[in-house]
Amino acid sequence: MHIHLLQHGADHAPARLTDWLSSMGHSYTIFHLYAGELTPRPAESDALIVLDGPETFIDQPPAWFKAENKLINRYLDGQKPMMGIGLGALWIAQALEAIIAPGTYPERGWHTVSLAPESPFDLPEKFEAFMWHRYVFSLPDNALPLGGSAAAPLQGFSWDSGRVIGLLCLFEVTLANVKKRLEHAEPTTPTSSAADRFRQESSQILEDATRFHRLAPLLDRIMTQWLRVS
Repeated sequence: MHIHLLQHGADHAPARLTDWLSSMGHSYTIFHLYAGELTPRPAESDALIVLDGPETFIDQPPAWFKAENKLINRYLDGQKPMMGIGLGALWIAQALEAIIAPGTYPERGWHTVSLAPESPFDLPEKFEAFMWHRYVFSLPDNALPLGGSAAAPLQGFSWDSGRVIGLLCLFEVTLANVKKRLEHAEPTTPTSSAADRFRQESSQILEDATRFHRLAPLLDRIMTQWLRVS
């Protein structure tokens, strides 16, 4: 398969995704929309991945979002697989007329996700994933939930029998990828504020590099299940 990936920021790269695609014999093209590259046409690929990006784009959509939103809707109306990650998942949920809004708590760092009883995702009943978001979404109509964390009850969804999935939690990140994000992110400091109880400091996020390696098999299970429906 040839897969298109839409990138929304220099610090929001596909990370482990491209290694996985190559290892499975798929080809891909990354479109750096934030750098002025044009949004591709749906006929030019077999599947679409809408990557994470700055959440500031939700309140202030960039000029190119109109074209991207049109592409997302074309995929929803079609038969090809589409995956949204982070910001990409929020935009797909929005296109499915779900509510997106700031959650009660921002999440940054490592948190446990519990799989929903009705979840169609091939994942363990409990697993640790990486989070970096403030916004959350409601469950779109006719979608099934992934499961949730303590701060965000809905961490993902599956729609149209798994052809379209949205993931708020991040399985694709690597140590190098997250270090780059942290270098350009607003620093976090220890706080007793309840609002920041799920925002980890950089030292907490990076203290155990093996956590990033443990994401790889989870990503493999998600990707294999997603592309199986094509």
